Amino acid sequence: MKILVVEDDPEAASYLVKGLSEVGHMADRASDGDTGLQMALDSTYDILIVDRMLPKMDGLSLIRELRREQNHTPALILSALGQVDDRVKGLKAGGDDYLPKPYAFTELLARVEALARRPQSSHHVETTYRVGDLILDRMAHSCRRGDTEIPLQPREFRLLEYLMQHAGQVVTRTMLLENVWEYHFDPQTNVIDVHISRLRAKIDKGFDTPLLHTIRGAGYTIRDTSH
Repeated sequence: MKILVVEDDPEAASYLVKGLSEVGHMADRASDGDTGLQMALDSTYDILIVDRMLPKMDGLSLIRELRREQNHTPALILSALGQVDDRVKGLKAGGDDYLPKPYAFTELLARVEALARRPQSSHHVETTYRVGDLILDRMAHSCRRGDTEIPLQPREFRLLEYLMQHAGQVVTRTMLLENVWEYHFDPQTNVIDVHISRLRAKIDKGFDTPLLHTIRGAGYTIRDTSH
């Protein structure tokens, strides 16, 4: 899943982003309410994790503004304010769940996954991608091609997820560095080539139709060319 973490505490934000990334999710971070609101409006996220106390715009105001803009991305509110009245205010502001601090990461992850499974009246969370006979299930964190289960490491899963989100389009190396590795500079390594090679060996080797293609001088694309 693609998740936006809006948290001004650098240590707490780093802990969250690292934990989410380790289990295969893509996590962006905003350090204040204004930035978080703009990112949530400009990009498509599956889940928002929003700290209640934020600089520039507090978390509840951020969520209220999103709802006014008809953005119904599920939002989990984090707060040191854990009394019943505080939780009620968070839910009335448009939050979908409320988790008091301190929290266990395993509980947060379970709540995030529960939110993603919850039917949304006006917000559709894509949980399954299909290209030809290749299917990626983000909720089950599984991948199969035809009847063959394909085991993927977390980074391979994120790479394939991003490619399948942009199926049929050319994905550049810069796009992969920024969205899969979260680098905003070129590390001058062959990390992408290595992972593309490993991924291609898993999803294409032994199958009649290759799906992962290199576009020389441009990047990569995943598409079904059997038709």
